[in-house]
Amino acid sequence: MRSLAADFPSKDISLNEYDVMFNLSRQPARRIRLRDLNQHVLLTQPSVSRLVDRLVSRGYLLKHTDPSDGRGAIIELTDSGLALFRRVAVDHMDSITQRIGETLSEGELQHLTMLCDKLRIDCPDDDSARQD
Repeated sequence: MRSLAADFPSKDISLNEYDVMFNLSRQPARRIRLRDLNQHVLLTQPSVSRLVDRLVSRGYLLKHTDPSDGRGAIIELTDSGLALFRRVAVDHMDSITQRIGETLSEGELQHLTMLCDKLRIDCPDDDSARQD
């Protein structure tokens, strides 16, 4: 991760900002509650909040008050944010491909994808772990 961050192929956004935009791009209507976004990234809640505020100030995200909970916020990826994300994604994928190359076969990549999906779906998140 350090190597990817150090060589991240964009001067416009950082790897962490890209990660937030990536997660938003995968959500219905490119929107998610800030609290839920925190569960998808490898940053602390205060760091995510500051990062989101920076992206809002640059016009890449919008921040709305959550209508179901006035204390919460909903984060939305703007059209310009999506366009930037897509441009950077191409270069980022090239960078990953150069690092990994052909280390894994197609079958190994499919197996790795299956295992990662299993972990993502079957492992309890922090909220459910606290209820036990």
